[in-house]
Amino acid sequence: MTADPLRADCSRCAGLCCVAPTFAASADFAIHKPAGRPCPNLGEGFRCTIHDHLRARGFPGCVAFDCFGAGQQVTQITFGGRDWRQEPAIAASMFAAFDATRQLHALRWYLRAALPLADAPLRAELLAAQEPLERHRSAEALASLDLTEARHAAHLLLLRASAQARAPHQGPDRTGADLIGKRLRRAKLGGAQLMGALLLGADLREADLSGADLRGADLRGADLSGADLTGAIFLTQAQLEGARGSAQTRLPPPLARPAHWASAR
Repeated sequence: MTADPLRADCSRCAGLCCVAPTFAASADFAIHKPAGRPCPNLGEGFRCTIHDHLRARGFPGCVAFDCFGAGQQVTQITFGGRDWRQEPAIAASMFAAFDATRQLHALRWYLRAALPLADAPLRAELLAAQEPLERHRSAEALASLDLTEARHAAHLLLLRASAQARAPHQGPDRTGADLIGKRLRRAKLGGAQLMGALLLGADLREADLSGADLRGADLRGADLSGADLTGAIFLTQAQLEGARGSAQTRLPPPLARPAHWASAR
């Protein structure tokens, strides 16, 4: 079976997510790390030395990070297996390529996820939008890519796909809503538009989120215990990894129940 190019394969990456981004000391990261500086936990062979203890050591943000396959793409394709440790001169361009590729791959992932939601004419548009995004592989092509335009075009298509999918049971529109720490236990949010909503630490126990659009919603620390997420639109594994939940939380396939949920109170 061919590997999914939009799924991270850390074994083929030069530890780019541990070097390229900035870490701000917070509940997600135990330290402050400037962009371009290797995390002190990055060991030989580009492996995290505390990978199995990230949450306990204060790095839950690492667990919830998803590069959408950008790491192996940049390491193996864009730079042909070269890496920033062996060739420091390519570090800056490699890190810039990683940032651009991650954004590009995220767009491709969402456009692909929208296909089963859309009718035939819109599916054709979604496929047509994906094709040019797949061409940007070289550092030069990535540098010349207008990501703002690409994001805007994809955003409009994703909004249409979401509207079609939620039409039969459309819920409230809470786009970008500030719901940080809100008490939303047993809330009726089935088919809701929650794109970009801030749900950090929200109490969503036993809430109905079936068929809700959760694209870009911030679920860090949100309690999803017993919540119904069946049919949730654009929900990613990374979002679940940043949240809390229980054995009773209902998830849409192929998403998996995070391991730390087993011990969540």
